[in-house]
Amino acid sequence: MIVLALIGAFTAIMAVFAVQLRMDAGFEKQMPIGHEYIQTFQKYRNDLLGANRITVVVRARQGSIWTPEGLSRLYKVTQAVTYLPNVDRIGVRSLWTPNAFVNEITEEGFRAEPIISGNITPAQLTPEVVADIRRATTLGGYVGTLVSHGEDSAMITAELDERDSTGKVLDYVAFNHTLEDRIRKPFEDAGYEVQIIGFAKQIGDIADGATAVLGFCAIALLLTALAVYWYCHSVRFTVLLIVCSLTSLVWQFGTLRLLGFGLDPLAVLVPFLVFAIGVSHGVQQVNFIVREIARGNSSYDAARHSFSGLLIPGVLALVTAFVSFVTLLLIPIPMVRELAITASLGVAYKIITNLIMLPVAASCFNFTQAYAERALKRGAWRAALLRPLSRVAQPKYAGATLLITLMVFGLSVWQSRDRVIGTLQPGAPELREEARFNRDATSIASHYDMGLDWLSVAIESTGKACDNPAVGLYAEEFTAAMRTKPGVVSAQSYSGTLRTYNAGYNEDYPKMNVVPIDPDNYGAVSVDVARLKGLMTADCGMTAVHLYLADHKATTINRILDDIKQYRASHPFPGINIRLAGGNAGVLAATNDEVEKSELPMMLYVYAAIVVLVFLAYRDWRSMLACCVPLSVATFIGYWFMKELEIGLTVATLPVMVLAVGIGVDYALYIYNRLQRHLAEGDPILRAMERALEFECVATIFTAITLAIGVATWSFSALKFQADMGKLLAFMFIVNLVMAMTALPALASVLERWFPRRKPARVPGLLSH
Repeated sequence: MIVLALIGAFTAIMAVFAVQLRMDAGFEKQMPIGHEYIQTFQKYRNDLLGANRITVVVRARQGSIWTPEGLSRLYKVTQAVTYLPNVDRIGVRSLWTPNAFVNEITEEGFRAEPIISGNITPAQLTPEVVADIRRATTLGGYVGTLVSHGEDSAMITAELDERDSTGKVLDYVAFNHTLEDRIRKPFEDAGYEVQIIGFAKQIGDIADGATAVLGFCAIALLLTALAVYWYCHSVRFTVLLIVCSLTSLVWQFGTLRLLGFGLDPLAVLVPFLVFAIGVSHGVQQVNFIVREIARGNSSYDAARHSFSGLLIPGVLALVTAFVSFVTLLLIPIPMVRELAITASLGVAYKIITNLIMLPVAASCFNFTQAYAERALKRGAWRAALLRPLSRVAQPKYAGATLLITLMVFGLSVWQSRDRVIGTLQPGAPELREEARFNRDATSIASHYDMGLDWLSVAIESTGKACDNPAVGLYAEEFTAAMRTKPGVVSAQSYSGTLRTYNAGYNEDYPKMNVVPIDPDNYGAVSVDVARLKGLMTADCGMTAVHLYLADHKATTINRILDDIKQYRASHPFPGINIRLAGGNAGVLAATNDEVEKSELPMMLYVYAAIVVLVFLAYRDWRSMLACCVPLSVATFIGYWFMKELEIGLTVATLPVMVLAVGIGVDYALYIYNRLQRHLAEGDPILRAMERALEFECVATIFTAITLAIGVATWSFSALKFQADMGKLLAFMFIVNLVMAMTALPALASVLERWFPRRKPARVPGLLSH
C-alpha cells in the first residue's frame, strides 16, 4: 500500500503538469544542426529567398482575375497577409506591392515602374486601369509567376520570421487558425476561392488532424481493453493493465512539460507507441498471474511469482527499447531529439508502472476458486491448440524453418536495397491526396511556372567579385546546365537578371542579352541587381541560383543534388565555389541526409545493446543469436514492406522501425527466458521449447494480434502519415510475432543440438521463486 500510495501521489502531481502540455511545432526544429546545407541556409538567410514562406492564391471561380472586383479582392487579401503576425512585411509580394515592377526600355533609357502605381486604389479600378495593369503584368513577364497561365488567379507570397521582435517563437497551430479566420473565411465565397500553402499551413493542418489521431488512439484503446477482458475474463485485470499503461503516459507528459518541451504534431503518435509497449508487457504479467492463480496460488503469491519471474526479461526488453529510442539522439535534428526524449521517458517509466505497479496492485485482488478453475481450463485449451507449433523445434522441421528464414532474409535484403530516405509523394506527404492543402498545392503547381519547392545554390567568389565578369559567366553556364535537368521547372538567377538588365541598358538589343564582360559595366549593372531580394550579397561575394522543382520527392531532390555535385566536380574554377543549399528543398535534403547517415549507426547501437544485455543476463552466446537473428530478419522484411507501399524512411517513420525492434525484443526475450528456465530444470531442448511455447505463446500471439488490430484502425485516419504508420506497425507486430514463434525456436533447437551445453543453462537469480 505504501508503494501504491507513492505512485498515486506522484501521478496526481504529474497530472497537473500533463494537462498543460501543448502542441509545439517549429520550422527551425526540423533543421539538422551543423549540416553543410543548413550552414549555407543560416549564413545567407537574409540574402536568399526565405524557406519558411506562405503562398496565398486568389482564384476567380468564373471568368478572369482581370476585373475591378477581382483586383479589389486581391488588394484586400494582400493587405490582410501583410499584417499577419510574424510576416516580413517588406518581403510580401503581389501585383499590389511596390517590389513587383515592370522593366521597360524607353527613349530615355531603362525604366522600372510598379505594376500597379502607388496612387491607384481599388476604388479607381476602371476597365481602362485594369487593362493597363494587365498589359504591365504581361510586359513584365509575371504571367506564370504572380498571375496564373489561365489568368483566373493571382498569387501573394510572404516570408515568415519564426521569432518576433520580442524573441517569442511563432505558434504554428494558432497561426494556422489565424490564416483561416483572417484570410480564408473573410475572402472566400461563391465568387472567389482562396488557396493557402506553406510550412505554417501544412504543420497547422497536421496539428488540427491530431484530434483525429486521439480519436483513433481511443478506438485502439477500447479494442485493447475488450481483447484483454476476453483473454483474462476479469474486469479488474483489464482495468489494471490499461491504468498502468496510461499512468506512465501521465508521467511522460508531465515530465515533458517540466522540461519545457511541447508535443510536436509529427510526434503525436509516439505516446501511443509507448502505450503499446506497456500493453505488451502488461499482458505478459497478467498471463503469468492468471496461470499462477489457476494453479491454486493466492493473488499475493501469484503476483510475487510474476514479479520475480518476469522482472529480468521485462527489464531487458524495456532497457533495450529505451536504448533504441535514445539512439535517435544521434540524429542532429532538434525535433527528432525531442521525440527521442519523449519516447525514452515513456519507456523508462514503464519499468515502474508495468513491472512494479501492476504486480503490486494485482496482489491486492482476491479471486474465487471457480475463477481459478475456469482460468486453468482456458489455459489448457489454448495451449492444446498451439502445441503443434512447438514442432518447429524438432530436428526435421527446425532445419527447414531456418532455411526458409534464410531465404526470406536474403530476399528482403535484396528487395529493400533501393528503399528511399525521405518522402515519396508530392505535396504534403503527411496529409492525404484529397486534403485541402494538397488540392491547393496541386492546383497552384499546375497553373504557375515557378515550382512551389526550390533549391537555392550559392556561388561564392573571392576577391573583388563585383568587378569580375568571370563570376557572372560561370553562374550563367551553371544555370544553363541545371535548367534542363529533369525535375527542374524553372530557374531564377543573378546571372539571368544581369543579362536582362544589360539588355535593358542597351535599348533591348538582343545581342546585349548577355553577361557584361567589361568590368566597369559589369559592376554598374550588378548595383541595380542588388536591389532585388534573394539574388546576391552587397559585395557580390555570393550570387544565387534558385532552381524551382516539380516536387519535393526525395528522388527528385537527390537527383538534382547529384547533378549539381557532378557539375561542381567537373567544372572547377579558381576562386569560385558552388555551395549547397538553401530553400525548402535544401532543408528537406539536409534532413534526409542526416536520417540516412544516422540509420545504420543507430541500428548497430540498438543491436549491440541487445547483444550486451542478453549476454549479461544469460552468459551464453546462443541466447544472443537466438534473440537477434529473428529480429534482424523482421527488420529487413519491414524495410521491404515500406518500399512496396512507398513509405519513405523519414523522421516520422524512423521511430516506428525503432519501436518494431523494441516489440520484437519483447517477444523474443519472454519466450527465450521461459526456455532457459525449463532447460535449467533439466528438460531436453524439445520438451523445454514445447513448455516455453505453451506458457508464453498464447500471451505473445494475443498481444501481437490485439495491438495489430488496434493500430490497423489508423488506416482510416485523415492524416496519411498516421494511416501509413498504422499499416507499418500492424505489419511489424505480426512479422515479429511470426519470427519469434518460428525462427527463434528453430534456431535455439539447432544451436542446442549442434553445440551441446557443457554446463546447465543459466537462469538469472530472480527467476527462481
